[in-house]
Amino acid sequence: MATIANDLVKPQIFFRTEAVVIEDKNILLVNVDEGISKPYKDNNGTIWLKQGADKRKLTDNSEILRLSQQSSNLLVDEMEIFDSTIDDIDQRLFSDYFKKEFGRSYEERGLTYQEALKAKRILRNGKVTLAGLLFFGKEPQKFKPAFTVKVVSFVGNSMGGTQYRSKPSDLKGTIPELFNQTMMFLKANLHYVQNGQGFNSVGELEISQVVLEEVLQNALIHRDYLKNAPVRVLVFDNRVEIISPGRLPNSLTTSEIVYGNPVIRNNQIVSYAIHTLPFSGLGTGLKRSLEIQPNIEFINSYEGEQFIVKIPRRES
Repeated sequence: MATIANDLVKPQIFFRTEAVVIEDKNILLVNVDEGISKPYKDNNGTIWLKQGADKRKLTDNSEILRLSQQSSNLLVDEMEIFDSTIDDIDQRLFSDYFKKEFGRSYEERGLTYQEALKAKRILRNGKVTLAGLLFFGKEPQKFKPAFTVKVVSFVGNSMGGTQYRSKPSDLKGTIPELFNQTMMFLKANLHYVQNGQGFNSVGELEISQVVLEEVLQNALIHRDYLKNAPVRVLVFDNRVEIISPGRLPNSLTTSEIVYGNPVIRNNQIVSYAIHTLPFSGLGTGLKRSLEIQPNIEFINSYEGEQFIVKIPRRES
């Protein structure tokens, strides 16, 4: 039997009830499916968040925005960047991208520069969108200084270690630039192995480059951009960790993502990445990575509000 709770929860929720008998006792089962209109409020307009056996009032704006994002009522990557203008876009980057996607320049398609930016959702109401800034901005970190990549190569296997082999300044730039810089860091701080190749060959990276590229792209593209935090790439003696801000979206689990069941958090970012990175957008990257290296570990951390990928290195 389907029932509606009209007075206690806004917007309305639907639930199913079923009467069962267990050990001569009448039990009423109530099943409430996860809603798509988050956040839900009580009749006083208060939002409550469940934490274990407890609950608390939700007052933090960023947490409320994340709930709206989970229901697809809020598209974070299409939000306008305050105080930005068309002058903050690198016209050359955008022109190259447009021609790559459509095979012709925007002029050849009868569009002005501004019309093309609006058509690709890079410019809205005279301001640059977040996705537009992250792919085509002249200085993305001028507006979003936390959206960097922190890279460290540690001595040992502890994140609390005080010794490191390499600790460059935070990597900055557009998402494609961050991707290329981070891959250069990884290649410089991992070993190369001969793998039966000739003595004069460069050798192969100890962790498959395909695996590193897939995991890094996921961290940059699918991270939670409502969290004001960087992506972290950490090299230890026995593993590489790539940590992206935000848990998996919409109750997605680690077992679901490895079977190629994607839930896209940043739709516009994904659409740009398909034409600027070695990214297919099919949601099969992590599945392919596991086929190459089955011992990769995925951690969807609720406590730390982050998604962690641990890739073991080859034993010396």
